[in-house]
Amino acid sequence: MENLIRIILEGAYGNFKKIFFATDRVTDMEMRADILGGDVKSTDKVANQACIGCAGCSNVCPTGAITMKNLERSEKLMEGWTKTQIPELDDEKCVFCYYCHDFCPVYSLFGESATIHPNDVGKVELKLSELMDQPVKISEDKIAFISQFLSDKTIIENNKELGSD
Repeated sequence: MENLIRIILEGAYGNFKKIFFATDRVTDMEMRADILGGDVKSTDKVANQACIGCAGCSNVCPTGAITMKNLERSEKLMEGWTKTQIPELDDEKCVFCYYCHDFCPVYSLFGESATIHPNDVGKVELKLSELMDQPVKISEDKIAFISQFLSDKTIIENNKELGSD
């Protein structure tokens, strides 16, 4: 019984210390040391499992920071929809406009966390087949606006031209 009480008290004290003193967070000085030492690791920018591979994010990116890379094996998401590519974000070209995030159909149509995010997508767990089978009430003008960016290949062409200058 004493061991159990000791374990509980140590856990409570550890949690108090983390909250009060922020011992589990990176301090400004630690972050500066990491940056100056070149020890900064980029976070994941795409939730590959939740992404449907539509290339909408690549189509709307004004700087051409997003390219679609082929998957080693295509993934069947549902009847009539197979994912063959996923986006890859180039941190050096990204200007954090969040077009990719805002035009991600998972975010725009289903109100779920977007599968791409210039800072960090965090943890996204979705069952896409369930979302795609759900009826979604969305206005025709919003669908037309989103589909323009998801399907307009001239946007990709223009981005390629901008990148070659």
